[in-house]
Amino acid sequence: MTDAAGLTGFLQTIGEFASGKHAPSVAPVWERHLLSARVPLRVTQAHREYEEQAAVDMESAAGDGDNLVGRSFFFARAEISAIRRLLQPDLSNNSTDLETLTSFLWRYRTVALRPDPNKEMRIMFIVNARSKLKLPTGYYGNAFAFPVAIATARDLTERSLEFAMALVKEAKSSVTEEYMRSLADLMVTKGRPSFLMDGACLISDARIFADIDFGIWGKPVYGGVGTAGIAEFPVASFCVPFENRKGETGFIVPVCLPEKAMQRFVDVLDEVFNGDSVSSGRSKKNP
Repeated sequence: MTDAAGLTGFLQTIGEFASGKHAPSVAPVWERHLLSARVPLRVTQAHREYEEQAAVDMESAAGDGDNLVGRSFFFARAEISAIRRLLQPDLSNNSTDLETLTSFLWRYRTVALRPDPNKEMRIMFIVNARSKLKLPTGYYGNAFAFPVAIATARDLTERSLEFAMALVKEAKSSVTEEYMRSLADLMVTKGRPSFLMDGACLISDARIFADIDFGIWGKPVYGGVGTAGIAEFPVASFCVPFENRKGETGFIVPVCLPEKAMQRFVDVLDEVFNGDSVSSGRSKKNP
């Protein structure tokens, strides 16, 4: 019924009530009809994130057949700067931290998985489309899309990080008003199809929860998930704002991979960051 932006608005309202206010500073707006499908239906965009797929179990979709494990990784300013040094200055200067981290995780996750070189690897990320649709302030219904960037494992691992970044930026920029209208029509045409999960991962930005103020209780100590995954999709990750014991601010990113691939992922990150471990824990996902 609501997305992260809508949930943030709700929590901000709770915080305002906790601070003694008697009404929210931004009134909630329902108006779900603003995102209704068109008549007649017109699916004008590709929406490759919803391509049909054969049945696939999630362990094989993630990579190796061994048990899935979860670890969280902390990326402070030093790590983000190290990633940016892998890019040409003009591209680095025109990319957000989230674009930079998304491209990096996609590429090096693929390196760790060692899939068939011709296998299509996908990364989806959530784009808030409120500004594209000119929705009223306070609209709290779902107003986001999951655009997907796609490349073969060979291209991702053999080409530079800039290649992955270009695909991420292209997918992000594809979310326009027409894209969202076409998506609404697709949901009706295909009956709310599932994502194509084989070779896919997802990353979501949870930084918006950091600014919520609960009055006398203050701001949240942690505003994110405990592990990677959403329901039947364990390879979903989240960028969660966090401050470590050293007082460094950055992102905690939970990641789920097969056990052998996870160790390779840790090793390659240690290599990129000159031996400074960004891993902060490990948990089994499957018995």
